[in-house]
Order: sequence, then structure tokens, then C-alpha cells
Amino acid sequence: MHIRRKPAAATAAVLALALSACGSGGSGDDAQESGGKTVTLVSHDSWAASEEVIAAFEKESGFKVKVLEDGDAGQALNKAVLTKDHPQGDVLFGVDNTLLSRALDNELFDPYEAEDAAKVGEEFRVEGDAATPVTTGDVCVNYDKAYFEEKGLEPPRTFDDLIDPRYKNLLVTENAGTSSPGLGFLLGTAAEYGDKGWQDYWKKLKANGLKVVSGWEQAYNEEFSGSAGGKQAGGERPLVVSYASSPPVEVIYADPQPEEAPTGVATGTCFRQVEYAGLLRNAKNPEGGKALLDFLVSERFQEDLPLNMFVNPVREGAELPEAFTEHGAVAEDPRTLAPEKIAAHRDEWVDSWTSLVL
Repeated sequence: MHIRRKPAAATAAVLALALSACGSGGSGDDAQESGGKTVTLVSHDSWAASEEVIAAFEKESGFKVKVLEDGDAGQALNKAVLTKDHPQGDVLFGVDNTLLSRALDNELFDPYEAEDAAKVGEEFRVEGDAATPVTTGDVCVNYDKAYFEEKGLEPPRTFDDLIDPRYKNLLVTENAGTSSPGLGFLLGTAAEYGDKGWQDYWKKLKANGLKVVSGWEQAYNEEFSGSAGGKQAGGERPLVVSYASSPPVEVIYADPQPEEAPTGVATGTCFRQVEYAGLLRNAKNPEGGKALLDFLVSERFQEDLPLNMFVNPVREGAELPEAFTEHGAVAEDPRTLAPEKIAAHRDEWVDSWTSLVL
């Protein structure tokens, strides 16, 4: 999940810090100077971690971390499949449960059981340790509180609400064929309305003025009127498919910080995601990759996740920061689908969605 969550104003600064710490632009010489070898992490564009946490891993393991960002989660996975015989890195991070079967079917990963795997919630683990769970979160519709207050209109709460004429021309979502949250939203509707009902729902959603863009960054930071980035870009859509953990971003990175988040979450529209990492088959540095996977489920990294990538840890007992819990939303009953059902129908559903909506 993960998670394509930081507003535009904060994204550059946060990623610059994270990538500086991770040696994103580092060379082999840098790695030699650090006294170790380079381990390369391939990720979606929202990878972020605290400088001191990465530095501690590098010191303890002897491996210098290099990060390669490859767009949205779907784009990163597609590129990894195309380059699987000569992978770009050692570990791929950010493959979520909506796409995991594609990675496994293409035999991208060598199975590996992380050092603290027993401390990861059982509900997140993959049979045979084919991939390592790292984060979890919920894809949900977010709303611009100020817009609905000004209009004297109750914000939507459920999937059914979104096709109500009162919300015509208000929602922007991501392309389900190229974007992880876009696909998550599609699967949420499949879970809600079933194999036969979801297509009719999307016809109604389209008729109600739905706007589709390529990815989360464009949807949230350009089209959505409630985010800091969207305000700067003149976004006109007060509803966006994002995450239950997006509102804390709008508080933590604001200057001055508001007492409450300017955005809210329609908790009746949520779909549960889990993000995984895997040791890439044919990796040049498999030992470094294993050390990095151990690190990703360590207590230090798991407790660093919430205020960097704005996702929940999968490690049992990991503490959540107060700002994250105070401003984030909790979906009491997020929609889910069995992994085997996603694997069996995902491509078919995406093709049908593309024909219906695009």
C-alpha cells in the first residue's frame, strides 16, 4: 500500500531526504567508500524512509542502499516482469495484493523467510514465503471538507452514495489498468456488487460524471481540491480515490498545521490492500537483498513507516504515532477479495472496466 500519499508541496522535500539517505543517485564508488556493497531496491514512486533508519541499516549490515523508483506500483511491476532475466535490482517493493499473483505467476521472486517473519500478522503472509508482507492500508474515497461545508451537502459515505446525482461531476479516480489505487477501487466495487453487479455500477458512476486520470499523483495532487497540491494546481474535484491514511498528510506537512485534517474519508468505500517485497530472481546481490527484506519487517523500519509512507505496519506490536492515529480514518469493514479470486478475474475485470469506462 502503500502509498502515493504525500501532497505535492511535501513530496519533493520528503523524497529528496529519503533518497539522499538511500543513496538513490549513488555510484559504485560510493558503495566502496561505505565499506560495503550496494543493495538495490526497486520501488514505486512513493518509497520514503527516515535518514537515520536507513543509516542504521547500512551501518549494521554493511550494505549501501540504492533506490530505483519506477512510477506507480503497476508500472513498476510491469517493468520488473519485462526485465526479470536481468533485473534492475535485488528487491522489488510495493507489489500489493491486487497484483501479487502477476508477480508470482511470472516467477519474479526467490522465496525467502525474513528474520522476523513470525512477528508479521498471519493474515498478511503468503504461502511458502514467496513474498514478504511490509505494509497494509485501505484504498478509500477522500473528500474535501470545505467544499461540502460551503455547499451545505453531506459528503458521501458509501459506494451507493457516489452514483447519487447530488455528487455528479465530483469524483476523480485513477486508471484501474495502470494504477494500484485505481485497481483497488475497482476491486472494492467487485467485492461490493459481485461479479454481475459491478459493471452496472460503473456505468452509473460514469454517467454521474466520473473523471479518470492515469495515476494517484495526478488525481490527488492535481485534480483533488482538498489536498495541498490540488489547491496549488487549481483542482476542481472534491472527491478522489486515495487512502484512509491520506488525511494525516494534510496536517503533518502543512505550515502552520491545522487542528484537524481538511480532508475526510468515506469509510464505506474502502478496499484493504497489503504491500509486499520480494527477492528478485537473478538478483546480483541476493545476500544484500535478504538483509534488506529482514530490515523491512524489523521493528525499527515498521515503526518508521506511518509518517513516511503513510501506511500501517504489518508487524504485530509496532507502535503508531499519535498524529497518524488522530487524523487518519479507520475502516471498520473494508471490502476484501480472496487472492485466488483476484488472480482468476483481475485481468478480465480490468479489460471489462477499460471497455466500460474508457
